[in-house]
Amino acid sequence: MEEKALQCQNCESKLESQFEFCPNCGQKTNDKLTIGVLFYNTISNYFSFDARFLKSFIPLMTKPGYLARKFLEGKRLLYLHPAQMYLFVSVIFFFLFSFTARKHTDALNTALHKTLEKDKVNLIDSVDMHKADSITRAKLKETLEQNQALIGVNDKEIDSIVASEEFGEENLSFGFNEKKVDSLIKINAQNAEIYKAMGMKDDDNWMTKKAYAQALKFYRTRDGGNILGAFYDTIPIALFFLLPIFAFIIKLLYRKKGHYAHHLVFSFYYFSFLFTVFSIIFGINMIYDISDSIDFLIATSTFIYLYIALKRFYGQGWILSFIKCGVATFSFIAIVIPSTVAILAVFAFLFY
Repeated sequence: MEEKALQCQNCESKLESQFEFCPNCGQKTNDKLTIGVLFYNTISNYFSFDARFLKSFIPLMTKPGYLARKFLEGKRLLYLHPAQMYLFVSVIFFFLFSFTARKHTDALNTALHKTLEKDKVNLIDSVDMHKADSITRAKLKETLEQNQALIGVNDKEIDSIVASEEFGEENLSFGFNEKKVDSLIKINAQNAEIYKAMGMKDDDNWMTKKAYAQALKFYRTRDGGNILGAFYDTIPIALFFLLPIFAFIIKLLYRKKGHYAHHLVFSFYYFSFLFTVFSIIFGINMIYDISDSIDFLIATSTFIYLYIALKRFYGQGWILSFIKCGVATFSFIAIVIPSTVAILAVFAFLFY
């Protein structure tokens, strides 16, 4: 009896009844859609959460440089692709990091809003101080006039001395006359007028004008938490540039050890290790606050991991690998990261 022919729902190829998977496209022949299948397909397709992840995770954490070396040897289906590993681990890390980031932004906003309330109270108190200052200046002028002949000053010089003691003309913590700016804000003056009171000039460039606009926005609201939040939001984007820069540093240190793509594979796996470690730390800190000594040990362990990974992946001596590991770490931590933080801080302030 002739077996009934089936048809693949995906590529419409003819199938035999005993086939569980289509030999042409690989789709399961009887793939009924359920919640479980939908969830599994989503995880599997976008994050490759399958046996390869489990096979890759343990070597990633316990065998520095192993996965990168195996990938270059051609074993590219046995273990998870380096970019997929990095994507999956980074998503978990930023999910856990978002809780800490939210806590920091809320705490900063609360603290700055309290400061704003204090400033309002101090502004009210400054009115009384101004009245007291007026009395003081009147007494000073009277004293100078009574002793005018003795100290050798004329009327104009007395007026100049008294005027120099005028209350509130000095620049305060924001770098401009806050009392004058507060007065303009109180009467709902145009922003352009307030910017001039803050020190902006008509011929300033776009970046400077934007900085004044954001400074006034911050001065009014004290929403520093939003600036911090904007800073945190740019970190994932920055890491897509930091990882290639790290690979470029490794390339400079190992010029004769393969193409740039080889160093990029190494960097993907190393950053995956870093994000895994940091994810574990953030997860533990959500339950129990870890001491600074443990944080230091963790930072040291990531350096040791990099040291061993470089030694195994590039096959050079321990001493030379240690020197190159130190150079790479110093260049990245002391130069690349601070420069990136400064750029992100400016970007976050200008566009929050």
